[in-house]
Amino acid sequence: MEKLIGNVFVDADACPVVIKEEINKFSNMFNFEPIFVTSYAHASSTDQPGRWILVDASPEEVDLYIHNHSKQNDLVVTQDHALASLLLSKGVYVITPRGKQFQENEMERVLHERYMSAKARRSGKHSKGPAKFKKEDTERFCTVFCEILSNVEGK
Repeated sequence: MEKLIGNVFVDADACPVVIKEEINKFSNMFNFEPIFVTSYAHASSTDQPGRWILVDASPEEVDLYIHNHSKQNDLVVTQDHALASLLLSKGVYVITPRGKQFQENEMERVLHERYMSAKARRSGKHSKGPAKFKKEDTERFCTVFCEILSNVEGK
C-alpha cells in the first residue's frame, strides 16, 4: 500500500450523496484518505465507504473538527464560507460540493456578502435559496476536485 499523500475532509452534513461517492472514488485514485465529518444528528448508516467521524450535534462542531485536524495541502469540501476563510490561511484547499474553489484573495468580499445576507434575513427579507443540484454541478465538482488532487500529488 502506498503512503497517503493527504486527507480530504468533507463537511458531510450538507454534502449531496453523489458528491460523497465521487469523493471516495477520486480520493482513492489519487491516494488521499477521504474523511467524512458529520454530527450525530445527521449521521445515517455507518456502512458507507470512507472514514467517518461523528461529532457532537452542537453548532460548529463539524467545522471545529475539520479546522483542528486539517493541515497544509489537505483538501476540504464545505459550503461554509467562514470555515473556508480559516482553512485557506493554513494552506488548505477548499471547494464547495458544486465545484467552486475558494481563493484567499476573495474571502473578504465573500464574508462581507455572507454578513449582508444574514443581516437582510434578520430584517425579514428572504431570498429563494440555492438552485437545485444538477448534473453539471457534479461534473464541475469532479473536474476541480481532480485538478487539485493532481496538483498536490505532483508537488
